[in-house]
Amino acid sequence: MSISLRQLRLFEAIARLGRLTAAANEQAISQSAASQALKELELALGYSLFSRVGRELVITDSGINALANVREISALIEKLKTVNQKEMAGTLRVVASETIASYLLPKLFASFIAIYNEVTLDLKIANTHDVIDMVDKGQIHIGLIEGPVIHPRLTVQPWREDNLEVFCHPQHPLAQQGKLSLKEIQQQQWILREPGSGTRAIFEAAIGRVGAKVKLGLELARHEAIKQSVKAGLGIGCLSRLVIADDIQAKQLTVLKTPLELSRRFSLVTHAASHLNPPASAFIQYLLMTKV
Repeated sequence: MSISLRQLRLFEAIARLGRLTAAANEQAISQSAASQALKELELALGYSLFSRVGRELVITDSGINALANVREISALIEKLKTVNQKEMAGTLRVVASETIASYLLPKLFASFIAIYNEVTLDLKIANTHDVIDMVDKGQIHIGLIEGPVIHPRLTVQPWREDNLEVFCHPQHPLAQQGKLSLKEIQQQQWILREPGSGTRAIFEAAIGRVGAKVKLGLELARHEAIKQSVKAGLGIGCLSRLVIADDIQAKQLTVLKTPLELSRRFSLVTHAASHLNPPASAFIQYLLMTKV
């Protein structure tokens, strides 16, 4: 029995989206047709790609190995489509942490699209933990993260440097002195990003290096919520310099010097076994060559 490109695309979509129904909708076929196509593909290959657990499809070890080859085939087909085109075309799927997505990517995307105006952008925002998960599952071409990561199946490439800042409201008692001692760090109410974010990981690592313990006032998943809480006098915060630059300039927040080492490196994440489509490959090169 022969294997069709349609079957391979369906298999990749099921693995990426996690559900047969979602994959069928994306491929514009009925659920029954998708189910039949998957059965025929597994019969042609001679092994199961997914195990059935109730209504869920869980990819098998054989399916994981096959998926890398299927994505390579898809990438080669995309290259065949674009090799004779003057304009690069296709979808660029990127997931980035909130700091990068909000303060760096808009300008980068705008200048990239000015060069490759046939490329379609698909941007998702997630914390570092979820970025890694999405890249690992092949749901995304490129991930951009704030924290350090070691992963057996992913390639993590340094991109650019960043620094976190500790800050408070200008009327906070500490604003006058402009700094925090180790003792004062442990006395304050802290408003921090949620666990799983790169910013939180860097902060906790810095606190651990000086042997301190902090009082957690609030955990919030959005930069603006943290800034507004600090402005309301609920505590002090720690975010990227990129995030608070405008607020500092407007004198709505005050930076506090601390003994903490809060530098970090943004990184670019791809799947080691995946072959990127032309837009993704071009965007990676653009990121590495462009300073913002």
